[in-house]
Amino acid sequence: MQKRRMIKWLLVAVVILAGIGSYTTRSKQATNQQSITAVGSTALQPLVEAASEEYSAEHSGIFINVQGGGSGTGLSQIESGAVQMGNSDLFAQEKAGINPQKLVDHKIAVVGVTPIVNKKVGIHRLTSKQLIAIFTGKVKNWRQVGGKNLPITLINRTQGSGTRVTFEEYGLNGRESAVAQEQDSSGTVRQIVSSTPGAISYVSFGYVNKAVQPITINGIKPTERNVMDNDWKIWSYEHIYTNGQPTGLTKKFLHYLQNDHIQKTLFNKLGYISVKDMRYQRTWQGKISKGSGVE
Repeated sequence: MQKRRMIKWLLVAVVILAGIGSYTTRSKQATNQQSITAVGSTALQPLVEAASEEYSAEHSGIFINVQGGGSGTGLSQIESGAVQMGNSDLFAQEKAGINPQKLVDHKIAVVGVTPIVNKKVGIHRLTSKQLIAIFTGKVKNWRQVGGKNLPITLINRTQGSGTRVTFEEYGLNGRESAVAQEQDSSGTVRQIVSSTPGAISYVSFGYVNKAVQPITINGIKPTERNVMDNDWKIWSYEHIYTNGQPTGLTKKFLHYLQNDHIQKTLFNKLGYISVKDMRYQRTWQGKISKGSGVE
């Protein structure tokens, strides 16, 4: 009997020690885990999410939290120091209330932005004049521009959106879109356009799929090649801003985003253009010059 009790207590002791060992291992793993957060542009979000998943899979104990919210949110959050990376379709100089002196710009990619319409509209191409007339509310039915007899439903991005700023500046030649419903996500915009007869909006190339119809403008198609040659004017840089020079995991992840492997695989797959492939560059004031801008 006494021998049985001794064996029983030995087994209990083994279980307890195993539990302590397991807890210690989990504690070490938790202690060793590193995490950073990126917030902002929904145009850049798919690329950063995909790259972060690959990076985390290659490096254990790494977590990169990626959130949307728009370029304005990304710039304000990085300026305040609330996050490690602020994603933006805008130069910091373009956003009122942001002090660009505090921030370091990392141009990650270029994206084209295209108007998209619901497939029932019956339109594949427009002139710049027609596009401006539609978005400023002067044209209210698709039959006025050769489409079906359907009322036009405008869908805008929110005021803080870099995609909206890019579209209004280079698609509408600096004019503001008429007051319409606003959405803070490119994915939501696409979903609404695809399910609303008569709807029109705009998204970065990476959000275009078979559910919506992209629009040719002045005979020029919204393609990556046309963006590279600056024939398609509606494009923007995709920036990741840091508050000062990046360090640690942030620095490593930014370097990962800019390596050739990522730029040849994820960029092509998701519809992004490498800055290195651009034949023209643009300043924050909108001045165009020949060259990629990569030193």
